[in-house]
Amino acid sequence: MDATEKFESWAIIEIFGHSQIAGKVSEASIGGCSFIRVDVPECDGKPAFTKFYGQGAIYSMTPCAELAAIKSFRHAPINVYIPAQLSLSPGDEREDD
Repeated sequence: MDATEKFESWAIIEIFGHSQIAGKVSEASIGGCSFIRVDVPECDGKPAFTKFYGQGAIYSMTPCAELAAIKSFRHAPINVYIPAQLSLSPGDEREDD
């Protein structure tokens, strides 16, 4: 790969903060800044999406085959947890330990 060629490969990206993402990786320039673009394809009914990462966010990158990228590290959607609230009836006393 010479200096004029742009990088483009399927890869698994490890991001600081212990996250991983996999997809087709390429270079992108936005507003004069360089980013890594990760295009994650549709898989198992989950829609495709694109994420951009700055160089400081990336810990490592492992090039791999397309199938390995698609099946290995698919991000799950965000799950929201809302704890149940306790309700006290009038006259009930709460004991604090």
